Amino acid sequence: MVLFRRVLGDVLRSQRMQRGMTLREVSAEARVSLGYISEIERGHKEASSELLASLCGAMDVALSDVIREVSDLIVLEEAALAPVALPVARPATVASAA
Repeated sequence: MVLFRRVLGDVLRSQRMQRGMTLREVSAEARVSLGYISEIERGHKEASSELLASLCGAMDVALSDVIREVSDLIVLEEAALAPVALPVARPATVASAA
């Protein structure tokens, strides 16, 4: 099962690190506790839409870009978890003798 909050946390952490920002910097800019941001990045807490918008604003990243990246990663994870149908070999038929 794919957990949205885990994928979202991974994307937020990746975005923060790409920008060279610390949790402390994002916390101060977004006015959200450092501990809570850490819990979100680890996928332990759900982010409300308002909180997510605040985090994106603090990192100067478009909310739509974060949601798009999360969506793309979920598609990949769902595909990886989907059952794969394996081909079944049919036994060779023996030609009947005339």
